[in-house]
Amino acid sequence: MAGLEELRKKLTPLFDSEKGFSSSSTFDPSDSYTLSDGGTVNLLSQSYGVYNINELGLQKCTASAAMVDATFESEKTYRCASHEMRVFGAIGNGASSVVQRAIHIPTHRILALKKINIFEKEKRQQLLTEIRTLCEAPCYEGLVEFHGAFYTPDSGQISIALEYMDGGSLADILKLRKKIPEPVLSSMFQKLLHGLSYLHGVRHLVHRDIKPANLLVNLKGEPKITDFGISAGLENSVAMCATFVGTAHNYAWVIWQILEDPSPSPSKHNFSPEFCSFIEACLQKDADARPTAEQLLSHPFIIKYKDTQVDLAEFVKSMFDPTQKMKDLADMLTIHYYQLFDGPDDLWQHSKTLFNDDSIFSFSGKQSVGGNEIFATLSSIRSTLAGDWPSERLVHVVEKLQCRAHGQDGVAIRVSGTFIIGNQFLICGDGLQPEGLPNFKDLSIDLSSRRMGTFREQFIMEPSSVIGRYFISKQELYIMQ
Repeated sequence: MAGLEELRKKLTPLFDSEKGFSSSSTFDPSDSYTLSDGGTVNLLSQSYGVYNINELGLQKCTASAAMVDATFESEKTYRCASHEMRVFGAIGNGASSVVQRAIHIPTHRILALKKINIFEKEKRQQLLTEIRTLCEAPCYEGLVEFHGAFYTPDSGQISIALEYMDGGSLADILKLRKKIPEPVLSSMFQKLLHGLSYLHGVRHLVHRDIKPANLLVNLKGEPKITDFGISAGLENSVAMCATFVGTAHNYAWVIWQILEDPSPSPSKHNFSPEFCSFIEACLQKDADARPTAEQLLSHPFIIKYKDTQVDLAEFVKSMFDPTQKMKDLADMLTIHYYQLFDGPDDLWQHSKTLFNDDSIFSFSGKQSVGGNEIFATLSSIRSTLAGDWPSERLVHVVEKLQCRAHGQDGVAIRVSGTFIIGNQFLICGDGLQPEGLPNFKDLSIDLSSRRMGTFREQFIMEPSSVIGRYFISKQELYIMQ
């Protein structure tokens, strides 16, 4: 109960929105945010309420009165804490943000963190718009999944946690392959149009920046829309979007944004009549004649390949070097495991969910089966390595890491290294490095003089039903003095 009360105290700054903004508040509506002494950012959307964000996560609150004397009621909470993220460096940079790979420690799920500085007004407005849109549609076919957000006071950045799309964007694919086969495009468009139709018809939101760089794919072949930083509510579309397309008469304008130049058209000699018709329909200058996303789902180009067995996963995988992607995955999962093992006890508790009921762990001629039994065995080994005093604690130094594909989407990892007396796990080599972990090359450690023993360990990591999450199906440990 004491632990629960302590957690409640920590969460208090995040959930203080019921206080609202009084008439004497220094809040500036044109600035759309306030920053409390406790490190909570309050982002205010006049149409959608307040989004309170701190180091522990995000809470959306709905306004229940006029702006000046508003009170707010909690609607959605996303527990997504900064200290629960293991960050592995940037995978992309945009005009207003940096995107990094990370593992969410409690769920062992690989995510993408989109970081935006709140002190730049233009970026802050895009941030507010994106969070608002993601909260309205957190999980739907054709849309990148939203996992929450948190604020880091030291950097002044808000991090948005998103589903990690490991296949990159259509822009990345087009750099490698100038032409995408029509059946592949048709299958992708069908899924993306479902997402757009949901945004328009159910959530009454428009994206306003559909382009190849904002259409992501994962290695399972699932295409999804991202980057909602300039999206708008449909009720505001005429006023907010006039600078893009002039006067908008209905929701269909969002399918394509056209200026005064002649609409481009594909060559009828190189593309099918259905594809040419689809492009012409999207590029209709008369907004009343332009089909909606829902109507485009019935277009002949979409219907033509509806029953065709299109392997989107195989197409996406063929675009990239599978060896490098597998090596990056092996680096992240290996580092994640050993930082749990050599880390504090509260983090080690999460390792139990790295295994399922059929997982097998082998050590010293004995086998443990299932998450509970394996966790108990590993905890015993961990206690032995920790010794009776902090000065006797043995930690892993990974000197060699090898990996290969296992099954359809799994990875087999073989690790070898040294035990030394220390206070944290270390890894040699030039692979991925998480934030906060010292580079072994900079430490000037003579392993031969500090070696207390050696180890070899093998893991079979397999994907779960949740995208970006892997579990250990088989593990073998050998310890030598």
